[in-house]
Amino acid sequence: MSGIDAVVTWVDGNDPAHRARLSAYLASIGGEAPPVARATRFHDAGEIEYCIASILRHAPWFRTIHIVTDGQVPALVAKLAGTRFADRVRVVDHREIFAGFEQHLPTFNSRAIISLLWRIEGLAERFVYFNDDFSLLRPVAETDFFRDGKMVLRGKWLPQSRYRINRRLASLWKRWRGVQADRATNHDAQELSARLAGFPRRYYRMYHNPYPFRRSRLQAFFDAHPDLLERNVSYRLRSSEQFKAEVLAAHLEIAQDCALLDNSLHTVQLKPRQQSPMRVRHKMTGADRDANAAFACVQSLELAPDELREEILAWLERRAGNLDTVLAAQAQSA
Repeated sequence: MSGIDAVVTWVDGNDPAHRARLSAYLASIGGEAPPVARATRFHDAGEIEYCIASILRHAPWFRTIHIVTDGQVPALVAKLAGTRFADRVRVVDHREIFAGFEQHLPTFNSRAIISLLWRIEGLAERFVYFNDDFSLLRPVAETDFFRDGKMVLRGKWLPQSRYRINRRLASLWKRWRGVQADRATNHDAQELSARLAGFPRRYYRMYHNPYPFRRSRLQAFFDAHPDLLERNVSYRLRSSEQFKAEVLAAHLEIAQDCALLDNSLHTVQLKPRQQSPMRVRHKMTGADRDANAAFACVQSLELAPDELREEILAWLERRAGNLDTVLAAQAQSA
């Protein structure tokens, strides 16, 4: 087994205690709940079981799977009790990684949480971060994330927005029209992260996929810039002022010539809230024909029409597996 860990962040927004904490915080800041506090951002439709099952099935070389939660324990932990996988999955409470930053809890901000993943007790030097709505669709190897002493990154180089005339014109147009958008955007946060790592003119825009990290690299950076870490974890809800730790980590590796840029594997993104049922089905069928479709991300599954949701779940059962099938296969091979 390798010395590489997996880290999965998870929240069950249906938990009454979690809802109460979020409601209390929103009441404390007053006004209407912002878009970054929409319920769908915290909803749990059981995706984490496919995530964990797919890791155990398709990447058994991971040493430990750390599930980072806010005072919650996913039901899958009870399923694993008494099996050979029980000691491979560890639940990590926010209080562990926020030690010294307890004044910023409770938090409802994934960017703040990801900034502190490197502080998990006993975490391996190398680890891969998964959103809980990610699943592996096929076997993957350690070398798909770390190779020849370097991190494997997936994305493409782009100029920073200030050097892209189309982005500047779009920004001016919105400002002229008085459009007030949710500015906690992915692209803005990625650009900021790159600038912090010393890339003022361009950035390697990271594709949405499981993200490799080197623990010591982030720790050294934050030891040198504690004010940046403090500020990033202080936001209880996602903010346009925040960087993305996974993108910062990638650019720190690129700056040290410790990254391999390799897009041979890619993610299939299913968005049943935005994509038509025909589009979702087409993407699943295409993934079945594409050997390089290694990762799946299913967003807002709970908002899919009933029939389509059942089709997506059946597809995940077949491609990623669930804990029942993984445990059954393990029992047969024992």
